Amino acid sequence: MTADLVRFENGRPVVPAAVHPMANLLEMDAEQVLAAFRDSQRADFSVIIAEIGEPGSDLHRIFASLRDRVPADNPFHRVAVLRPGALESMFLDLHDHVMGHPVWRHPFFVRVFEGRIDLDRIKRFGTSYFNQIKNTRQCVALAIGRFHGLMDLPYGELNERVSEITQISLAQLVADEYGVGSHAVEDYPGLGLLFGARTHIVMYRQLFDGLGIPPALQDEPMQWAVADNVLTQRLVAGHPAFTPLEALSSVGLGMEWGVPEFFSLLLGGLIRVAARDKLPLTPKDLEVFIAHVRYDVLHAVSVMLVTSLHMRDDGDLAAVKNACNTLMASRYGMMTGLYAHVFGETCPALADIGLESRYRLTDRRIETVLAEARKGVAAERVVDAAGYTDSAMPFVFR
Repeated sequence: MTADLVRFENGRPVVPAAVHPMANLLEMDAEQVLAAFRDSQRADFSVIIAEIGEPGSDLHRIFASLRDRVPADNPFHRVAVLRPGALESMFLDLHDHVMGHPVWRHPFFVRVFEGRIDLDRIKRFGTSYFNQIKNTRQCVALAIGRFHGLMDLPYGELNERVSEITQISLAQLVADEYGVGSHAVEDYPGLGLLFGARTHIVMYRQLFDGLGIPPALQDEPMQWAVADNVLTQRLVAGHPAFTPLEALSSVGLGMEWGVPEFFSLLLGGLIRVAARDKLPLTPKDLEVFIAHVRYDVLHAVSVMLVTSLHMRDDGDLAAVKNACNTLMASRYGMMTGLYAHVFGETCPALADIGLESRYRLTDRRIETVLAEARKGVAAERVVDAAGYTDSAMPFVFR
């Protein structure tokens, strides 16, 4: 029932804590939602930084024990996590960079959040965006494979452990997406439970149940902009043209930090429309949006921590920002394409909004590999496959 999504107290909409952490979500504007998540992520990361510096904490023990295993000339002694103030400075710089990108204020998110959408357009968005949900977690799996025993790391005997810690952080992202967890041998689930896991795809199909979209109409070919975003995520995560650090940045900072904010905008808009138009949506129907708000806050902090283990100088910092810019440009392009598809109107593309220089890509690798990857897309998986191959790309270069 819609009453489980929002209740009204003295005429004010109140969102239950089980649905969203901000009870006043529907009284905020999009900028306030973005600011709230920006501030909360900074606070969350400050807690983590304090924990690393606390001698009795698990995090301090993990990193201090690694440091103590190697001599002082090992570069692990100089990673940001072990230098006072360095990790916080790095986080604030990267966090400001990512959260300042215009993608999180995209006209699509703002329009939906304000409730300027109806049921038919919600259905059109739902089936189109489903193709993104189906594929996004696979790029994290690709990134995990970039960290292995044969890769070039500078930490000597710590190389394997640093690689493993990175894999663990990414594996948790994948586990949450697939709805599985860690198990001891004695309590490993039966295959029936394993294959019946409640993945994000399963959660998303609950949205279709609430919207009244039958199974036969839930899966459709990708819109061009969605296909480009899926391919871009896969390419930066797994293509050898991009480094493991860029892969890690793309599936972590470039994808995770803004997710709670824009899913909050989508969730808030759906709640607003459901209340206004008396749609029979329930928390179960919107669970995939609720889950992304909850999980991705933890993901964002975890991935930042392991990313710092692979950054050693300003060149690495610039590479991380460029990788994030690539993912954010692609997402902006996806939402621009979906705006036209859902609303039958155009909105300004990334190239038309006076994009700041710091968000323009510094090289054209993605342009080259995406053009090649488009040729390998199965014709039935994308709308008008013949036209897609040579369509415009969403990136803006310096």
